[in-house]
Order: sequence, then structure tokens, then C-alpha cells
Amino acid sequence: MGMRWTAGLYLTGVLVSGFGSTAMWLASGIWVKSLTGSDSLAALTVFALWAPALVGPLLGTVADRVRRRPLMVWSNAAMAALLPTLLWVDSADRVWLLYAVLVLYGIQGTVHEAAEVALAASALDKRLLGDFNGLRTTVNEGVKLVAPLLAAGLFARYGAGPVALLDAATFALAAGVFALMRVREEKPAARPASARWARDIGEGLRTIRASPVLRPLVLTGSFTMLLAGVNGAAIYAVVDRGLGHSPTYTGVLYAVQGAGSVVAGLAAGPLLRRVTGRSLAAAGLALFALAVGARAVPHDGVALVASGLIGVGLPLVLVAAMTAVQREAPADAVGRTAGTANTLLFVPNAVALAVGAALVALVDIRVLLPLLTVAGLAGAVVLATRKAAPAVHSLPQP
Repeated sequence: MGMRWTAGLYLTGVLVSGFGSTAMWLASGIWVKSLTGSDSLAALTVFALWAPALVGPLLGTVADRVRRRPLMVWSNAAMAALLPTLLWVDSADRVWLLYAVLVLYGIQGTVHEAAEVALAASALDKRLLGDFNGLRTTVNEGVKLVAPLLAAGLFARYGAGPVALLDAATFALAAGVFALMRVREEKPAARPASARWARDIGEGLRTIRASPVLRPLVLTGSFTMLLAGVNGAAIYAVVDRGLGHSPTYTGVLYAVQGAGSVVAGLAAGPLLRRVTGRSLAAAGLALFALAVGARAVPHDGVALVASGLIGVGLPLVLVAAMTAVQREAPADAVGRTAGTANTLLFVPNAVALAVGAALVALVDIRVLLPLLTVAGLAGAVVLATRKAAPAVHSLPQP
């Protein structure tokens, strides 16, 4: 009963904070666009949110040096106190404050993600981690189907201020929910004076590199997200050149993709009890690759089905990788390993979005998307058929 209560509160906190975060993510770009008229400055809001992921290993180390539950509580409370300052952003010359808050938002999110993963690994039965991560994916993706509509409606009717206050309220509520969790958490071991942050920061990468389980799954996740970035950059070309719709049709495809991710989240846990993480990730990558290629077909029905299958395939790869992190990383290094894994998983996606934007201008999507399919299927075959490599042992640390 205690474990179910903890998991229930955990998922409730994820739901509440995720709702506000998704609303704010959408509103921030619209906010900057409305104040400055600049598409480039509006796009920069996404970079501000993502930039802290570049230092994921450092921020993940923070989650290993303190108790995770209090860190989650106080980081949410801090954001709840910070967000109302955005009410001051009412002109173009004050947009700098919004960017500053978004960077802090990204830092909090990266630290919180590492702490969440690490706390779940210590508080829940390892056999149930796949189910938990799957449900977490379902909650996150389900929120994305509703929150953008509410954010757009609030912004259109009342402006950005109410969206910021809504987000602050969800952070405050999430802090309260996480405070109610009753988990037995050991105090982190005291670090010797000679312990260097640089060494600790690198431990996540060493853990992934040395593990024959983690290494192929995280690398597959990175490769998948690289392909996903190019695919994401091509979505407007698919809608315009392939299907002949206005850009607003992109929202329909993303909604269908989100619905597919909800299904994937519900299925991931039961699947991980029956197959290995490698098999699940290989199947997810293959499904994603086939669906990306199908987008080259200029037909609405095919495009909708493909979006749904992309939504199913991607989360299977990510859930398999993150569940492996929780199961394989040492208990005192889960946070920094999760932070490193998140950097390795999601930074390639951001890079590929920029590269993909250039590729779409140079290569016809009827060629580009099938090439992504070939690359994805090749990666899936390699993961499914190659034997696990032996562990890579690092030299002892001084």
C-alpha cells in the first residue's frame, strides 16, 4: 500500500507540474512574438529552456549530493515563487527577464528530472520501474494534449500573465504533493575534502560506458533522437508540400502523435516484463523508422497513421533506456547517470532540428524521409542482433 501511495503521489506531482510547464512552454514563444514581432526571438525561448540540458551531468550530480525528495519539494517551491516576476514583462525591453527565468526553468527541470529518476529507483521495486516509467510517459503525453489548448485560450483572452500564474500555482501544488510522499531516503554519504566535482560529473558517463546494458540502450536512444530531430524539422514540409495543408495542420499530426505516446506509455511496462530492454528499444526504433518513411506518402490517412506510430515508437526507446539507468546505475550515482543520459539522449535532437532545417531546404522529403527509414532500420537490426559487448572497466579513481 505504501509503495502504491508513493507512486500515486509521484505521478500526481508529475501531472500537475507537467501541465503548467507545457502551458508555459507554448505561451513563452507567443509572448515574445507578441511583444517583439520577431520570429527568431520567439524561437530563442525554446533554446533557453533546452540549454541547461547541455550541462546535464553537472546538474545530475547535484541530485546525488543531497536528499532527492526535499530537493524536488524546494525546487518546485522556488519556481512557484519566481514565476510571478514575469508579470513585469509587459514590453519588448523587458523580454530579457523572460529569457532569464526560462533558463532557470530549464535548470530546475534538469535537476528535478535527475532527482525524480533517482528517487524512483530507490523507492520503488525495480521490477515495477518499467511500469512506472511507462505511466509517467502516459501522464506527460496526456498533459500535452490538453495544456496547449488551455494556454492558447488563456493567452488569447487574458494575456500571458494568467499563464505564468497558472504555472506558478502548479509548481506550488507539485511541491505540496512531493512533500506528502513518505519515502525512506538515506542521507548521502559525506564527500571527502579531496572529492572533485569534475570527477563526480564524469562518473555518469563512465557508468554508461562501462555497462554492457546501458551503453547500447543510451546510444540507441541518442541515435533515435537524432533521427527524430530531422523528422521534426521536416514536418512543415510534409504538411505543405506533401499534404497541401496550411501550417496549422501540424497541430493535428502532433495531437495524433501524442495519443500514440499515451498508448506506448501504458504498454511499455507490461512489455518490459516480457522482453529485454534491447528488444523493446529495437522494436520501438524500427516502428519509428517505418512510420517516418510513410510520411513521404502524400495522403492524409497515411500521415495520421504514421504520426500515431511515431508516437508509439519513440517512447518505447526512451522508456527502455531510462529504466535501464535506474536498474543498472549504482544507487549513489543514479542522479548523475540520469543527467548524463538525458544530455546524450536529447542534445542530438536539438542539433538535428537545426541540421534538418537545412536538409529540408536541400533534399526532397520523398528522398530524405526514406533515408531516415533505412538508417533507423539498420540501427534496430544492429541493436537486436549484436551480442552485448563486455563491460569496459575504467582505471581506479584516486
